[in-house]
Amino acid sequence: MKRRTSTTDRVPSRARGRRTGAADREPLGVRQGSRRASAFLARRSLATHRRAWAAVIVATGAAAALIGAFAFVVGSLLVAAPPVQRYAGADAVVAADQKVSHTAKPWGGEPRTATAYLPERARLDRSVLAAVAGADGVARAVADDSVPLSTGDGRTAVGRSWPSAVLTRYELAEGRAPGDATEVVLDAALAAGGHAPGDRIVLRADGTARTYTVSGIARTGHGGDAPPAVFFTEPRLTALAGHPGRIDAIGVVAEPGVPADALRAAVGAVLPERSGVPGSDRGVRVLTGAERGEAEHVDALGGRGDRLALLGSIGGTVLMVALLVIASTLSQAIHQRSGELALLRAVGASPRQLRSAIGREAGRVAAAAALLGGVGAVPLGLAMRSLLTTGPLPLPVPWWLPPAAALTGGLLVALSARPVAMLAARSITRLRPAAALGAATADEPSGPGRFRTVAGVVLAFAGISSAGVATTQSGQAAGVAASGAAMSLVIAVALLGPRISRIALGVLGRPLRRAGGAPGFLAERAASAHTRRLAAAFTPIVLVVAFVCVQLASGPTMERAAGQQASAALRADLVATGGGAGLPAGATRTVREVPGVTAATGVLRSTVVLADREAGEPVLTRLPVLGVEARGLSGTLDPGVTAGDLDGLTGRDAVAVGADRAKSLDVGPGDRVALRLGDGTRVEPRVVAVYEHQLGVGEFLFPREALAGHVSAARDQVVLIRTGNGADPAAAVREALAPYGGGVAVRAATGDDVAIAPPLSDGDNAMIVIGVGVIGGFALLAVVSTLALITIGRRGEFRLLRMVGTGRRQLRRMLVLETGLVTFAGLVIGTAVAAVPLTAFAVSLAGTAPYLPPAHYGVIAGAVALAAAAGTLVPGASAGGRSVLARSAR
Repeated sequence: MKRRTSTTDRVPSRARGRRTGAADREPLGVRQGSRRASAFLARRSLATHRRAWAAVIVATGAAAALIGAFAFVVGSLLVAAPPVQRYAGADAVVAADQKVSHTAKPWGGEPRTATAYLPERARLDRSVLAAVAGADGVARAVADDSVPLSTGDGRTAVGRSWPSAVLTRYELAEGRAPGDATEVVLDAALAAGGHAPGDRIVLRADGTARTYTVSGIARTGHGGDAPPAVFFTEPRLTALAGHPGRIDAIGVVAEPGVPADALRAAVGAVLPERSGVPGSDRGVRVLTGAERGEAEHVDALGGRGDRLALLGSIGGTVLMVALLVIASTLSQAIHQRSGELALLRAVGASPRQLRSAIGREAGRVAAAAALLGGVGAVPLGLAMRSLLTTGPLPLPVPWWLPPAAALTGGLLVALSARPVAMLAARSITRLRPAAALGAATADEPSGPGRFRTVAGVVLAFAGISSAGVATTQSGQAAGVAASGAAMSLVIAVALLGPRISRIALGVLGRPLRRAGGAPGFLAERAASAHTRRLAAAFTPIVLVVAFVCVQLASGPTMERAAGQQASAALRADLVATGGGAGLPAGATRTVREVPGVTAATGVLRSTVVLADREAGEPVLTRLPVLGVEARGLSGTLDPGVTAGDLDGLTGRDAVAVGADRAKSLDVGPGDRVALRLGDGTRVEPRVVAVYEHQLGVGEFLFPREALAGHVSAARDQVVLIRTGNGADPAAAVREALAPYGGGVAVRAATGDDVAIAPPLSDGDNAMIVIGVGVIGGFALLAVVSTLALITIGRRGEFRLLRMVGTGRRQLRRMLVLETGLVTFAGLVIGTAVAAVPLTAFAVSLAGTAPYLPPAHYGVIAGAVALAAAAGTLVPGASAGGRSVLARSAR
């Protein structure tokens, strides 16, 4: 039988193209009428689908708020500067440059330079003081050093010279300045414990505690959180500091009327190009105004850079998650109206009118979401800022930051909503009216389109490949590759969702029918008929499970592996700690002389900077290291030597290297490795040993004397003690350390005492809260809103089921079973997606399987189940205060 040819089919394709685009050449009145029709359609559709659009507004508004909040904290960090406390009375400060740089040529590119801040103070040669004092406009130049102290009752303080008191505007309130090495002036905050001029006070700086006479009490009008000061004579302070030829910084007091710019230029003109310290190539800086705080808190800007890098990494994930949520919710809202749009096309609405109407709807929804997100971005940003405001770096809130943050999140929603909505409706608006009439009553497509399938397969392959690359990398490169793998796989699941949902139904459909009876049959049939809807339902669950599992498992995996290696390396029975001020080297010698002690090793913590390349790019990596004494080391610490001998770990020209780092640097015993110590000094020590427990005790082990002259304070954090088979010598060790003052404690040794990774700081905990709590909460909100949107769109389906005799209990049980199906499938797929990058991360960095505490996973599963129930059962049981099921029964 010959097919009947329609008029539309007889029109040549070129003519049809011209006819479709003829609206662009319509008269003005016709175009205005078309706009009015589009506006009318948009208004009516918004009113008709207000509940569905409300769910979209909540999800996209939350996305705008989250993006705006991240913009808020990033902007606050970018303008943050260390506070000026110690040098509040100085007009300028001369200090060594705290930055190092490394220049290399990437593969096929121009040379690039990486920079990093030094974690330890870079010092100046004392000869620089005379040059600064002779500069024009300088009334006074004061050498400034500091020494950590502890009092007899365990309180911490900072020792300074009395001439440097002018730099903080200290003035004598009582008594007089110290006259000799046995006298001190106390900060009024420290003297509040009951000290007065003429009293005696016990202080420990270096060596055993000593008793000093209080000659005076000093006060300053400058507040702040800085520790209280104790002032010595300048010769005594120089002796306690332990580096007589060097000074921390130089405070400059200008002559009256000399402006800051003129002072900076005059001092800079007389300064040497370098700091003058042997082995150091640090430049010299003149700091004025707010920059003076950089000389007080030497690693504050380095910490800011680390936080910015972490926030940038999390922020990139946030942006991808937000865009995915916006695209998913808008696409689902448009897709649920595909029959309505097809019917409008069939009755004569032009593609231009439909696109315009959808664009207007999306624009209005985006405006409401942007307003909602802008309002929420500021309090959320302030909450995140309060979590990050720890340590010496306060985060300011300039007047322009709140509106800029709100505008950032709102603009992203406003700019992305319209094109996403129009793209989602593209397949319907392009149909001819005759084809649209059939599409209005057609079943849902059984699978994704060809382009979507190809894109999903490509992203899945890219994610698995990125995970494979992570296993061959180390450090930051491995983390970036693993993170990229997770995001690629999540997007691949979103694109391939309908196909994955069919697989899930093939596995879970039969058990669901058998266990659920008639409601189970209904649930399985509804899911089979709408695989695209099922995919849209479990995609946000996959997102939240994968993201939160990756974030929560990364830290415990590394901590567990590091703890196991540190415990395996530890041979000590006891450990002595000295509180905040630490213990001087003499404490270790004292412990060795205690009866029953067979070995004692002091542990000095510091950081080195390694210049390397990752993927061809120059990088500077800051690595924590330990300084130990070879004498008695085998009795207290065994890092698992695989080559060489730790007995050679003496002097200033030796280092032991972890096996993985030695492999990446291609070094072994007898080779030399180029490093920068914590204060920037270039060294090339000889490798004396290679060991395997580098995750526990660090990638480099140094002799203590090699690090002692290059740290801000040469104090051992712990002393590891090995005892014999006799009586417990803990009491004897405490008695021997009693002359070192209060705060000294002796207890049983654990792996944490030698683990290179310090305990989580407040800043680290804040990053965990932001990464898991804030973003995980947003992802859960996306689960609720997406499932609510889907449930609201099924009102017609519920009415039809009630009309054919389905009971209310059966409908409710059907929804419960569907919720369980979606939750279980999302948990399984999300866990599988997270397992791929986590395994790559754990294998490359820890050499172990990934680890997530079962309680943490239980919380994730419970939160997802509650969110799924809230998004499905609540809208399914009631909408607008009246039962959907009851309305459908009318």
